Amino acid sequence: MGRFDGRVAIVTGAASGIGRATSELLARDGASVIAQDVDSEALEWTGSVDGVVAQVGDVTSEEDNAAMVEAALRHFGRLDILVLNAGVTAPGMIDTLPLEGFDRVLDVNLRGSVLGLKAAVPALAESGEGAVVMTASVSGLGGDPGMWAYNVAKGGVVNLVRAAAVDLGHTGIRVNGVCPGPTRTGMTAIIESAAPDVFEALRRRVLLQRWAEPEEVAEVIGFLASSAASFVTGVLIPVDGGITASTGQFLPPERG
Repeated sequence: MGRFDGRVAIVTGAASGIGRATSELLARDGASVIAQDVDSEALEWTGSVDGVVAQVGDVTSEEDNAAMVEAALRHFGRLDILVLNAGVTAPGMIDTLPLEGFDRVLDVNLRGSVLGLKAAVPALAESGEGAVVMTASVSGLGGDPGMWAYNVAKGGVVNLVRAAAVDLGHTGIRVNGVCPGPTRTGMTAIIESAAPDVFEALRRRVLLQRWAEPEEVAEVIGFLASSAASFVTGVLIPVDGGITASTGQFLPPERG
């Protein structure tokens, strides 16, 4: 028996990276999954995975968020797990990044999480054991050069996790989050190919001296969504190879 047998999940940003890895993990452990993303072609992988249904939608749209919840109820009759993972970034210094870039990052990362949560609360409450996991970031716990828009948006997700946990605890819905460090995803692939010096600099700041794989973040999301975390709510777990354990003043020892 799988740990998610009989449970139904929605995962946003499911076309690749952490979202795809999480969808596959949940399905492998018995869940039925609505895998949502704005990129219909990138969702084609769902056709080869039992128990996963693709749902094309934009997390910034109130209507599309309602539609993904309706899809879960229509296909599977209930909703137990909500993984709000969709995200974008827009590098640029605070005095040069156009406000349109900031608005887009805030809209997808933060407002999209709010819309998804609001749409799903009634169904999650009906479940009696609703679990929400949001993908924040170590960049939501501090600042990074040229990443202020992302820092602000993910910092908002960090406190959204806490505030939503307070508001929803009485319904039985648990709300938690993960804060990934450098992780190999579609969003970060451009760093490795176009800026290998930055890719290497980030690796050197990770205590474990490597980037994470999406599956490693998905495992922590799976724990928070599972009954093993039945008395855990309002927490954010760094999945960062130890970055947040360091002051950042000195590089950690190089792996031999």
